[in-house]
Amino acid sequence: MAKKAVKRKYSRGVSKKVASAMKKRKKGTLKSGRSGKTVKSRKQAIAIGLSEARKSGAKVPKKKAK
Repeated sequence: MAKKAVKRKYSRGVSKKVASAMKKRKKGTLKSGRSGKTVKSRKQAIAIGLSEARKSGAKVPKKKAK
């Protein structure tokens, strides 16, 4: 059987950063930037993962305008 192609929104490196942020959130060890509170929101964990990927130099689309 051939492996089914997964449509990715971001590159592999970015996906790894987001996945690690999600794992940390599940463990309860992911902290937000300034306040240092534990992150409970799934969306916030994804945002932190993308932010870390941007800092490391990965190609990530720009943040959406509010």
